[in-house]
Amino acid sequence: MRLHRNLCFAVIDGLTLIFNEGKYADKVIQQLLKRDKRWGARDRGFVAETTYDMVRWKRLYAEIAEVKEPFDRENLWRMFAVWATLKGVKLPDWKYFESTPLRKIKGRFDELSKVRKFKESIPDWMDELCVKELGKELWTKEISALNEQADVILRVNTLKTTKEKLQTQLFDLDIETEFIKDHTNALKLRERANVFSTEAFKNGHFEVQDASSQLVAEFLDVKPGMRVVDTCAGAGGKTLHIASLMENKGQIIAMDIYENKLHELKRRAKRNGAHNIENRVIDSTKPIKKLYDKADRVLIDAPCSGLGVLRRNPDAKWKLQPDFIEKIKTTQQDILQQYSRMVKAGGKMVYATCSILPSENQKQVNTFLKSEAGANFTLIKDKKILVHKSGFDGFYMALLERKQN
Repeated sequence: MRLHRNLCFAVIDGLTLIFNEGKYADKVIQQLLKRDKRWGARDRGFVAETTYDMVRWKRLYAEIAEVKEPFDRENLWRMFAVWATLKGVKLPDWKYFESTPLRKIKGRFDELSKVRKFKESIPDWMDELCVKELGKELWTKEISALNEQADVILRVNTLKTTKEKLQTQLFDLDIETEFIKDHTNALKLRERANVFSTEAFKNGHFEVQDASSQLVAEFLDVKPGMRVVDTCAGAGGKTLHIASLMENKGQIIAMDIYENKLHELKRRAKRNGAHNIENRVIDSTKPIKKLYDKADRVLIDAPCSGLGVLRRNPDAKWKLQPDFIEKIKTTQQDILQQYSRMVKAGGKMVYATCSILPSENQKQVNTFLKSEAGANFTLIKDKKILVHKSGFDGFYMALLERKQN
């Protein structure tokens, strides 16, 4: 691989925004990719993947390069030299790389790889918390898997097409996919490709959604004609899946505290041909109270630490703070207490997170079941998905049923 100056500059500019100005990596990369219309797929791939790589391994590279935050441009070039050396990329004779100690970099890497928090590039507090909750052996396997690049998974929109038809359509565009066992509507890309530019995407034949996330709507056990409430709908990945499972029959009420996310859901629903979704902003307790005892199914895709999706959001390792996790656990329980009251007698509810921590998952469900609000509910089943076992995002989901009066 030959390094090109303009591509490397883009990476350094991106890292400055992510590390020093707290910008989100995915948003920064989206902007970087629009920088030069002459860039081909390989150029854009280099910028995106190198930036993500450097974000993912920030602690390890900074330690090897012997630089500390906030990183100036010289520090970032030193970290870039570490990245290139460890990847076996030949450094050009640019001024930034004049005194790069190649042998020392490899020696430091071997030495630091003996310590998990450096090897897997994570903050001390995160390492300690996850060892405490998961045990050393399980956490070591899980964090290693969380540092690998995630596959691109599509969810076929069965309102418009079938898995077999979509697979053929993409194959004609040289995009090869494969089915995933036990995932009814999933197609996994064999190689990364820009699927958003395809006619199939523009016509609403699929959404990009991880395989674990696709299990949540199915777990909810919806049927056509039901009234279903998605309480933390966001931009609606799971809402749209529910719509397809309900064959556009019945009513889905998509709720969120962020109105802009619901606008995005409206746009996506139109493209998907999902006509049975009604959006409601949670701007007070009123929209929730109006639905007490009225829903056949309630989905609580709760806000969480996001520790199960670090493969997609590697910058979350550096943005997350321990006090946020404590606060979010209080929010999760509050949401369970309030939103569970929307389930009617004999109805069902799913509590789900994209976290791997038992304190956000099983423990929250147990606390709820022991409470006054949870006394009317029975746990039917739950599912814990770990990345190193599944190869997909870390997730938790619990199906609870409200007892008949």
